[in-house]
This record gives sequence, C-alpha cells and structure tokens, in this order.
Amino acid sequence: MAIKTQPYTDYRPVNLNFTKKIPSDWIVKRAKFFFKEISERSIKGEEQLLSVSEHKGIVPRDSINVTMFQALSYEGYKLCNKGDIVINSLWAWHRGLGVSEYHGIVSTAYGVYRPLKPAQWNHRYLNYLLRDKAYVGECLIRSKGIWESRYQLTGSNFLDIPIIKPPLEVQNSIVEYLDKKNSEIEKFIRNKERLIEILEDQKKSEITRIIVEGVEGNEALKELDQTDIPYMPFKNKSSEIKRLKYLASLKGRIGFHGLKTSDFTNEGPFLITGTDFIEGRINWDTSVHITMKRYKENPYIQLKEGDFLITKDGTIGKTAIVDNLPYEASLNSGVMLVRSLRGEFLNKYLFWIINSRIFDEFVEITKTGSTVMHLYQHSFGNFKIPIPDLNTQGLIVQEIELVISKLNSAISKAQKEIAAIKEYREALITDLVTGKKQVPSTYSVGVAEENILCAAEEGATYNADNDKQQA
Repeated sequence: MAIKTQPYTDYRPVNLNFTKKIPSDWIVKRAKFFFKEISERSIKGEEQLLSVSEHKGIVPRDSINVTMFQALSYEGYKLCNKGDIVINSLWAWHRGLGVSEYHGIVSTAYGVYRPLKPAQWNHRYLNYLLRDKAYVGECLIRSKGIWESRYQLTGSNFLDIPIIKPPLEVQNSIVEYLDKKNSEIEKFIRNKERLIEILEDQKKSEITRIIVEGVEGNEALKELDQTDIPYMPFKNKSSEIKRLKYLASLKGRIGFHGLKTSDFTNEGPFLITGTDFIEGRINWDTSVHITMKRYKENPYIQLKEGDFLITKDGTIGKTAIVDNLPYEASLNSGVMLVRSLRGEFLNKYLFWIINSRIFDEFVEITKTGSTVMHLYQHSFGNFKIPIPDLNTQGLIVQEIELVISKLNSAISKAQKEIAAIKEYREALITDLVTGKKQVPSTYSVGVAEENILCAAEEGATYNADNDKQQA
C-alpha cells in the first residue's frame, strides 16, 4: 500500500498569505531576524563565478549556457559562501534566487544574505523553502516596478518577508525526504523523456518507410528500385522522382518588402510566422496583423485555402497547411509558400515527406557549413521527391496518419505523466516546507517509487511496464 504524507498533530494559527496555520513548534519571523545582507567583495576576482538559474538555483556560470556580457575582470564582485542566499533582484519573482552550495563570486547586481545563526538552518531546507511557489509569490508581492519585466525586490523588501522555521531535526528530515523523492522523480522524468524520444524517432522511421515502400496490402507498390539520390537511396517502383521546382511554385517575402514596426496593426490582414504553426496548422489567434497596403504589394505571397507553408529560417522544416482561412493573410520573411502548379501532389502527402527522414537527410546534405540555418529557395526547389499517382498518395497519407495517431497517443500519455509528476513534486514541496504535511515515518525508496508512479498516472493511463519493454 502506498504511504501518503499526513498533517501534523498540533498546529497554531498564523496570518500568512500562503497559510493560516503552522505546526505548534515552528517559528515564524520576518527575514531580518534570521538573515543579514552582506556585501563582501573579491579582491582579485579569481573565485568561482556563480550565476542564478531559474530552474537550478545557484550554479557555476560555466555549467549553464550564458549569452550575457562576459567581464574582463571580476575584481570587486560580491563574495558568497556555501549557505548564503543569493537573489537576482530583478528576477526574484520568477524564481531567480536560491541558497548557494558553493563559495564563489556573483554579480554586484545580486543581493547576498547570510543566516545570523547558520547552525540553526539546514541550507538545503532554505533552498527548498525560498524557491517554493509560496515564497515566489511573496517575492512577487514585494517586488516593485512599472512593468513586470522590470520588477525589483530590494534588500529591505526581502528582509520583510515572513520566514517559517521548523526545528533543525525537522528541517533535516524534510531535506532528506525531498532529496530522495526529487532524485526518483528526476529519474522518472528522464525515462519518460527518453521514451518520447524513442517514439518520435519511431514516427520518423514509420513515415519514411510508408512513403518509400507504399501501403500494406499492395505488394506491387512495395517493390523498390535503387536511386542515385543520397538522401533517398530507394524508391517505390510506381513512383517517379521529380524536383520540387517542377511541381510547385516557391515564394517568400523578398528583402525590400521587409516590414517595419509601423506596418503592424491591431486588425487587418494576418501576417504568418513560423511561431504560428501548431501541429501542422496555423494558430490564427497568435498571428499579428499588417496594413492592407503591405498585404497588397506582394500578391505572390497572398495566401489561399489549402496552401502549403514551410519555415526556412531558424528551425527550418516546420510545416503547416492553411485551413479555415479567416481573412486575407500574407507571410513574414521566415516562411515559404509552396503551391502546386498542376495538381500533381497532395499537400498532405508533401507534408509527410517534409516530416520524414528524407527531408532531414536532404537538409544535412545541403548545409553550407553556416551556423545560421536557412532553407534557400533554389536549394529547396532542387529537392527530389517520389511522386506516385494521387490515389496512391491518398492511401499513403491514410496509412501514415493511422500509424502516427497510435504513436502520438503514447507520446501524449507520457507527456501527461511528466506534467502530473512535476505538479505532484511542486505540491509535495509546498506541503512539507510550509508544515501542511509531515514526512512519513515509514518512508522507504521502494514505496516512494510506487507513490511516484501513482502520482504520474493520476492524469494519464500509460503503462510503465510498456516503457521498459519499448526502451
């Protein structure tokens, strides 16, 4: 039987934003009675440089991808010790804080706070507490600013936050329990993410197989010929190989038609970008609008119902088919319009080719070595694809969608389990660090794994045994 956390036996009332009671032997005081702000500075700047991560707390700068300015010297940066609280004052409301596990230096823009009586604190409990959603809410309430992106938590405002302090032995038990649970949850998430990778890889393989081999039950279509195309070494005997430029017109927004801020409006024709592509369709609710003048100046990229679109910059190869066109619409510079010349291909068939390994291999081969990915119109026009008759294309599309729907269902269940277990973890941390629940006295790793599985499957019915078999 799964072991669940239970409330403490005795509580006393408190008047906090996130709870109205705490265990009777817990203390609550303003942070200024527990911590002091320090501003010790590095003399040479040779200590380990630390940074604040929204997801990981206080980490070595070289352990994360940082694109911000790198100083020539870190002399005069703030020193912090293991157990110090470090806060990015502009991002405290967004979990931009934590308790350091390291001795090092941090930006002078960060606030550093040290416990007045370090022996009374388990610094890992403090880290769980201050990064909990309840305390992120406290930081938000006390941050000041005109715009959310510029909210700032001053030192005096942080020191005004009420901090709940359990007895040290309780802090220790909470930390031990949460560390073990978090380790198990992270393992669970990694396994699910690996499963999703496997299923996504299987999707690519199945799409490619069906396009090349044809549909089940028609053995004539499954006869293969070798080709001299490096990204498609085999094709079905019934398919012709044609370059895309002989099948479709390829149009995009040309350079001198680039848009300015003044061209955007609150209404009028839609302007489609790759960020509006959701699962092969356009999310009209997220797309911006442009003036009718800018829409009319380029008739070649004025959209029609059923048009095929593909992104050509950044994440290239995202595809969408125009469906339920609500009004006039045009394209931004990162999207290309593919429109059939003589009706030789179904857009859904082309959609699946672009989402197959055939296109992936084509992109790899046509890379120019640039770190900036771009799908050039002339290169895409030379993309060779197999073209069977339209009826066969329709059968291929049906077969792919049948197979993909089953794999998508498995992926969706795994994603729901990941979301459910993350929600469970967040709720568990809040319950324990704020005293709503206590650590089970009979906790063990095996039972914890059972609890984790139950929590994950509450919102999804995916069978964990299948994970092991498929992995």
